[in-house]
Amino acid sequence: MQISIITITYNAEQFLERTIQSILAQTNQDFEYIIIDGKSKDGTLAIAEKYKNRVDILISERDKGLYDAMNKGLKTASGDFVWFMNAGDEINDNRAIEHIYKAISDNTDVLYGDTYFVDNNGNIQGLRSEITPHRLPKNLKWQDMKLGMLVCHQAFIARKSVAPFYMENNLSADVDWEIECLKRAKKIQYLDFVVAKYLTGGVSNQQLKRSLLDRYEVLKKHFGLSGAITAHLQILFRGVNLIIKKRGKYW
Repeated sequence: MQISIITITYNAEQFLERTIQSILAQTNQDFEYIIIDGKSKDGTLAIAEKYKNRVDILISERDKGLYDAMNKGLKTASGDFVWFMNAGDEINDNRAIEHIYKAISDNTDVLYGDTYFVDNNGNIQGLRSEITPHRLPKNLKWQDMKLGMLVCHQAFIARKSVAPFYMENNLSADVDWEIECLKRAKKIQYLDFVVAKYLTGGVSNQQLKRSLLDRYEVLKKHFGLSGAITAHLQILFRGVNLIIKKRGKYW
């Protein structure tokens, strides 16, 4: 039941080491660790090579973007399960791998849990399920994703056999990937602990307009035209309400 932990990185010398250290701090080290680097121009690769004795596979080459790199990680991984922990993100609990292996049964295909948001310095900003509208159900179904990214990608572990390749030209490809995994899963297991720390301000946040349009395409693919329109009206109404309640802040 080996897990492949995959870290995607590009010019992330400020963040990569804390990601690696959170992974190597696990009490159970029975996992494959893969780093896919996009031919970084800063000190990222030097940091990765510093830990080469524990990194099973290190690839540094040009890619076509984040999801191309994640697809490389999927192709490279030999574990039964895949878990993406990208540069700047961290495993929150040092016993996470230990807990995950105990939670896996023969027909478990997906495991998921909650996430802390952190800033550039790693300071916790809050629990995702509390400071955003994304309330995390304990019996997750793919239909629960109708309003977008319900489970943070860093807290979503999937059996490789149910995991498709990512859409490479869609900034909401992670939403599509999770839905596809959930659709194919026989058993979905909730993890009753905070699984990860997520560094806010990723590609989707940096290119918000395109990300929203791409999310619409993903929701239309899975829920149909009327479902996607209804969902985005609900998302808009929910967001406005939250901003009013929080006096100008979304989270």
